[in-house]
Amino acid sequence: MATEDVDPRFADLDAWSLASAMDAMWEGQLAAVAAIGHALPAMTAATHAAHEALGDRGRLVYVGAGTSGRVAVQDGAELTPTFAWPRERLRFIIAGGESALATSVEGAEDDVADAVKQVDAAALSPHDVVIAVSASGTTPFTVAALQQAGSYRAVTIGLANNPGTALLTSANYPVLVETGRELIAGSTRMKAGTAQKVVLNLISTGIMLRLGRVYRGMMVNMPPTNAKLKRRAEIMVARIAGCSEAQAAKALDQVEGDIKMAALVVLGYDKAEAESILASHKGNLRRVFADLADGRGG
Repeated sequence: MATEDVDPRFADLDAWSLASAMDAMWEGQLAAVAAIGHALPAMTAATHAAHEALGDRGRLVYVGAGTSGRVAVQDGAELTPTFAWPRERLRFIIAGGESALATSVEGAEDDVADAVKQVDAAALSPHDVVIAVSASGTTPFTVAALQQAGSYRAVTIGLANNPGTALLTSANYPVLVETGRELIAGSTRMKAGTAQKVVLNLISTGIMLRLGRVYRGMMVNMPPTNAKLKRRAEIMVARIAGCSEAQAAKALDQVEGDIKMAALVVLGYDKAEAESILASHKGNLRRVFADLADGRGG
């Protein structure tokens, strides 16, 4: 298994100068990112399937153990502040539970029974999307959780860094990123972990793109929960509606900080009308403006 093998090139890494070691580690990170290119078709297929399944009620469920679990949680945790993804539509199934996010829980990644128990407790449906991550592709907890999720007909995406492994063969949508040997054998927080984070970034952001939570390169579903984000929201509304930032701030106050509604308020709609228009277009601002231009905006 490549992620566990010692790379002869780096067998004496600990004896190298620090400058040379740092250069080699940087090179490894670049190679990890480059390896993702081959997986783009599989990632695109997985993202499309996830978007189709989620609709307006499906959940995103991240599964993992150890480093892979922590990488998965990092990706999922960012979706609410970035895209206002509802917290009730986000779930984490992690070997060892929440305590394993900060410290290692001995034997947790081998606990198949706990994996099945956590999946059963989630009461999955065909609208849910399960993203399971394992560098080796053989982690018992992660494989068992993915297989159990499949029994509920959830959409299953398996991300691994070794080919032909159980996680990939068990997933509806397998994503293989062959990052090869680590500079430090088995230290999958390095190349494999970097690749996993990038892949998850792309898949989750792609889902949000398809769900209309991005407009003209801006995260228009972002909840403005602090001064910096409120300022960012004002700039977004001003750009979208072609108004001053003062007008944008006033409109945002009227709609409790909803960026898309604020843009429509600036354009002359009242709050109820803006809410109705967005609802009829499933919150997709690009579709709203396309229909408004054609006189079909409601």
